[in-house]
Amino acid sequence: MKLRFSGTSPFVRKVVIQALETGLDSKIERITTATTDPALAKENPLSKVPSLTLDDGTHLYDSPVICEYLDSLHGGAKMFPASGQARWTALRRQALGDGMMDAAVARRGESRRPANEQSPSGMELQRAKVVAGLDVLEAEADKLGSGIDIGLISIACALGYLDFRFGSEDWRKGHPKLARWFEAFAKRPSMQATVAKDA
Repeated sequence: MKLRFSGTSPFVRKVVIQALETGLDSKIERITTATTDPALAKENPLSKVPSLTLDDGTHLYDSPVICEYLDSLHGGAKMFPASGQARWTALRRQALGDGMMDAAVARRGESRRPANEQSPSGMELQRAKVVAGLDVLEAEADKLGSGIDIGLISIACALGYLDFRFGSEDWRKGHPKLARWFEAFAKRPSMQATVAKDA
């Protein structure tokens, strides 16, 4: 399998953490790819990473689909609970984490436009989405626990991206319970191995 890769994408990080946690990382070739690469557009019409090419040439995107596919390939503990409340909780948390990442990435993208083309109100809207997500997670931080599933991976990747791109804003202020959970989760080897860095 071949994974279109960017070391700064929180969505790629999510896929790589899933692969590391399930013992599949050695079966995936990482191909560093810019979203402007024409080869990416041939695999994913949205020109986004991650994009996974299977051995039979099938292309999968985006991170929820890729992660669930990877979860089908191993016999260990599943990152996607099979049924019941655990499944719906994990999927809801994945949606929240992914949404926070979407908002943060959009805000980052807007901030890189020429100053006279930026939309301050648009950036504030995206920032407010992230804060709303942080507030929800703080309220349920005591229930996040010490385990791992796709929801928790997504939340951790969102928080890690905030540290990476918006560290000066200190999301931990006002979210002490969530900060404690993240401090523990971030010690996982898969998290340590995938910390984002600018090239």
